Amino acid sequence: MSRLMLGRTLERICKAVLLLCLVHFLIMMILYFDVYTQRFDIFSRFNNGRGANSSRGPHHYYYNFSSGRPNTTFASYLATADHLLPSTKPEANHTPPTPKPLPPCPEVPHGLVGRLLIEFSSQITLERVQRENPNVTEGGKYTPPDCRPKQKVAIIVPFRHRDNHLKYWLHYLHPVLRRQKIDYGIFIINQLGEDTFNRAKLLNVGYTEALKDAEYDCFIFSDVDLIPMDDRNLYHCYDQPRHFAIAMDKFGFRLPYAGYFGGVSGLSKKQFLKINGFPNEYWGWGGEDDDIYNRITLNGMKVSRPDVRIGRYRMIKHERDKHNEPNPQRFSKIQNTKNTMRKDGISSLIYRVVSVKKYPLYTNISVEIGKPPPRPLKG
Repeated sequence: MSRLMLGRTLERICKAVLLLCLVHFLIMMILYFDVYTQRFDIFSRFNNGRGANSSRGPHHYYYNFSSGRPNTTFASYLATADHLLPSTKPEANHTPPTPKPLPPCPEVPHGLVGRLLIEFSSQITLERVQRENPNVTEGGKYTPPDCRPKQKVAIIVPFRHRDNHLKYWLHYLHPVLRRQKIDYGIFIINQLGEDTFNRAKLLNVGYTEALKDAEYDCFIFSDVDLIPMDDRNLYHCYDQPRHFAIAMDKFGFRLPYAGYFGGVSGLSKKQFLKINGFPNEYWGWGGEDDDIYNRITLNGMKVSRPDVRIGRYRMIKHERDKHNEPNPQRFSKIQNTKNTMRKDGISSLIYRVVSVKKYPLYTNISVEIGKPPPRPLKG
């Protein structure tokens, strides 16, 4: 009996010793891993510091699970481990991608509305027109943002004392031109002084001054009191000189005669130079547009026109301007176009620029163009 009790006592002692050894072993393992992780943290910081100062070589990323604190757990470290990821900042020598080239603008742009309602009873201010056309830049310039136009168009307007008309013209023309996807600039050529008005000479000035501003290859010449009634009447140049205003309300929306070329017309740079520009010697109202028509036909070109249903225009009603009386010499001059067109035109243009001012909606060029020669005495 005593031997049996002694055996059980020894068995318990052995189990206790084994349990104590196991506890001791677990404690040693915990201490060992804690010291190891701290040493690993110091080693990783040393290598990261050395890598930051290196100017070349691959990047290595060391993950510190202890975060320098003995009681940090792996799970808690994962919750804040986003700083372990590689930096997403672009490198200094990274170049941005090359922008995709714009497609050509369509021949018939999308977004045209066709027939327009034109009225002149509402009060128009330049501030309102500017708000309605925020994409028009200084000097009255616009370039389509979504396509590449084939032509760069200068729109030339001869001008004197028509500020109210200009507000309506800008109000209607800017939206039309933008919908037509035209790359354009607007130039108001203001004749200073009160001498006799000379429309054609001002148009020559506009052509010359516009080319000083940019490389325009198409020129639209428009009176300030004519508003297109259909935005399908596209303001760009064609294979032949273009007459846009073929159906004005003052003529009952009909072409007054076959050779009429007044109101609004367009010529490419090549076409304009071929006819030596416009005549400079038509002082007062009338005759210059017929002379231009003669120049076109005498140089082997033909006038192109839109459909009569599209080339409709409304004119702002007004009294005839002072110092723009009908030119009594216009009929004799028209008959001599063949003899005068080579010596009277862009090649003989003389004028003086007084000021060039770029406003938000247009460029104003004020000029002095001289006086008409004295008229021959009768008899």
